[in-house]
Amino acid sequence: MEIILASGNRHKLFELKEILPDHKLLLPEDIGINFDFEEKGNSYLENSMGKAFALYNQVKRPVLADDSGLSVKALGGAPGIYSARYGSSNGVILEAHERNLYLLNKLKGIDDLRAEFICCMTLILEDNRFFTVQESVKGQIVRESTGINGFGYDPIFYLPQYGKTVAELPESEKNIISHRGKAGIKIGKLISISAS
Repeated sequence: MEIILASGNRHKLFELKEILPDHKLLLPEDIGINFDFEEKGNSYLENSMGKAFALYNQVKRPVLADDSGLSVKALGGAPGIYSARYGSSNGVILEAHERNLYLLNKLKGIDDLRAEFICCMTLILEDNRFFTVQESVKGQIVRESTGINGFGYDPIFYLPQYGKTVAELPESEKNIISHRGKAGIKIGKLISISAS
């Protein structure tokens, strides 16, 4: 199935292509569509569905959207749905490594470093046929970035059961156990069920 991803993020596209190898995933720009969605929802679900329906109304073809973020226990769940814009001000968006440093500064002197990654995905097949899945993976924040794989907060998100940060995992392993991987695998199963 050809699916348009409601994003301009090629890192995300690459990850999802690995997670959903039986389908052709494209970004809106790949089909000549200018797509820019302002996230105004109060939850991952609202943002995911908002993006999905906004793009679906433009293309009227199968669409996949996700909203994901990092939730840190000691920060009351922040950065949460604002993860991609965390620490930004006056219209200046911080780069990923700058956001990581900003987060680590917020956690100075705090011992409780428990955190989880959350991902909500929405797949729209037709006007009245859509599915939404939300998944998470628990871990903790580490004080120094480690690893070169992945993107975003991956270098500072440590998985105790693996003894590594997400950025130290090979893509194939990350795509099975990550929040986006777990949600994407379930979306893949839903596509198979809906096609039968």
